[in-house]
Amino acid sequence: MMALLSLFAAPVFAQGAGIEWDVLNEEVMELYRTGKYDRAVVVAKKALEVAEKAVGPDHTDVATSLHNLALLYDSQGQYVQAEPLYQRSLAIREKALGPDHPAVATSLNNLALLYHDQGQYASAEPLYQRSLAIWEKALGPDHPDVATSLNNLALLYHDQGECALAEPLYQRSVAITEKALGPDHPDVATSLNNLALLYHDQSQYARAEPLYQRSLAITEKALGPDHPDVAASLNNIAGLYRAQGQYAQAAPLYQRSLAIAEKSLGPDHPNVATSLNNLALLYHDQGQYAQAEPLYQRSLAIWEKALGPDHPAVATSLNNLALLYHAQSQYAQAEPLYQRSLAIWEKALGPDHPDVALCLNNLAELYRDQGEYAQAEPLYQRSLAIEEKALGPDHPDVATSLNNLASLLYHDQGQYEQAEPLYQRSLAIREKALGPDHPDVAACLNNLASPYHDQGQYAQAEPLYQRSLAIWEKALGPDHPDVATSLENLAALYRATDRNEEAEKLEQRAASIRAIRR
Repeated sequence: MMALLSLFAAPVFAQGAGIEWDVLNEEVMELYRTGKYDRAVVVAKKALEVAEKAVGPDHTDVATSLHNLALLYDSQGQYVQAEPLYQRSLAIREKALGPDHPAVATSLNNLALLYHDQGQYASAEPLYQRSLAIWEKALGPDHPDVATSLNNLALLYHDQGECALAEPLYQRSVAITEKALGPDHPDVATSLNNLALLYHDQSQYARAEPLYQRSLAITEKALGPDHPDVAASLNNIAGLYRAQGQYAQAAPLYQRSLAIAEKSLGPDHPNVATSLNNLALLYHDQGQYAQAEPLYQRSLAIWEKALGPDHPAVATSLNNLALLYHAQSQYAQAEPLYQRSLAIWEKALGPDHPDVALCLNNLAELYRDQGEYAQAEPLYQRSLAIEEKALGPDHPDVATSLNNLASLLYHDQGQYEQAEPLYQRSLAIREKALGPDHPDVAACLNNLASPYHDQGQYAQAEPLYQRSLAIWEKALGPDHPDVATSLENLAALYRATDRNEEAEKLEQRAASIRAIRR
């Protein structure tokens, strides 16, 4: 899993509530920084009590304490507790400072982030937009806080797959930050990182890599080689290499990221869990299940201890560990982990969140792989319905759900006529959303070719296999495992049409790729 770096406006500590309040707030922020959330909540509650007693319930210092406590709950996925605190903080600031004050923009921004994290995109967007308007009016269009607001609004569009809307906002955020703070400021590195992630998610790897590298260089220079932000930057570059199947390049970056996080934050910090999870994913991708399992388990233990058993990060960890067991056909171990993951996400994020759809899809795959088609199909359909509602009918995740449902109908039940339009719609969505040369488009082409191949419609299947191969080679390089899969499928078609010499060449090349990857 790859975390996008959200920019939070830091609380400002005033003097009205007294020295004790200032000291308590400083302790809260230090505990927050080191991931000691439970202790931080206790101190934040005490700070709120001190402020209310010293200056009354409607003072801006009370609003700051409310904000800090909300931020702590938010960080632990306790959204129900956080929301009324953010709302009360916002109300105090609007009344005391006026609706157009920068502190009001901060409250709006953080409340928007709360909704954003829960997938309530329609609720988040107007808050982000109002926050942006206030900062632009109060501080001018080139202020760093405007860049923060642009970045967060871009993240919202990015998460909804609206890359064309996100890109100019990220770019403007980078430009403002560079102009206001200089080209070597850590905030510039954050903005570059987020723009790189956008390109990464679109498989525009050549555009993403130099931005990641520049972000890393800035962070190392400004903060030193052992800072947690350096670990985050290394993690993202490693993820880029992992996405391209360049596992040998990714591994040392993930390992260095983990070492930095452990050294700078301690072995039980949530960021350490993230690094462990990502290194485990790398081993998982290579079929090195014995190496992956203890990393997933340690990651899960850290998140449960630091964030509580019902945090969405715990659900992510459970899901990934389930996928590991699933990949090894250990279905009895995988199922309860998927189910617990699903229960956490439904409780924390609501039944219509995209992460719920992801888990439903994975649980459906588990049942499908055991031949339990009647249990799998309604889960696939519910997953598809959630994604269409939450993300819109043209989001790439909708394409994934359509593809999986088609595979259930076609591969497992031979329902070719029902499967074909789902594959075609999946392909159309991905081409529109991601461009014609994206690896996911190649996967769709390959899947659409398969039913034609199996029905002996070789003339229809062959150009789809060939285009799929060309895309994967261009996007991922000639030695990627997906290229080997494509070569094997095209070779099978050549065998079926008595072109054995051509088939043998493809089979040999595929075998060479597989040997490299062992």
